[in-house]
Amino acid sequence: MVTATCANERTVLEFFAALSSGDLERVRALLHPEATWTAQVREVPGAGTHKGHRGIIDEFLTPVRGLFAPGDPKVFIDSIASNGPLVMTETRGAGHLKDGRPYSNLYAWAFEVHDGKVTAIREYMDSHYVMGLFS
Repeated sequence: MVTATCANERTVLEFFAALSSGDLERVRALLHPEATWTAQVREVPGAGTHKGHRGIIDEFLTPVRGLFAPGDPKVFIDSIASNGPLVMTETRGAGHLKDGRPYSNLYAWAFEVHDGKVTAIREYMDSHYVMGLFS
């Protein structure tokens, strides 16, 4: 089990707990109003940069979560490290798509956290795997 060693890591662990639960309002509360989330991939659902609560929650996370079975996907944290406002994690995403197909992907994340709020997220994933699911 991964444990936090500082406040910024606790914020990121709380973020992933909220994301895994599907409670997007809890996710919203952890984001700075002008936060950015950049999915560092091309040609997959959700690629590009999403800005602010509306862009991240309403226009990005809600539709992406809609691709999955209710309650999925879950995020499992394998490692966490930080230096000041920068928090890095390695995670696994697992669950099922709406049509019942299994989902299992690897991720690396870079978070910037200031005053208990996430101000920037850079998400890296196996985009080749995702393209295979949706092609």
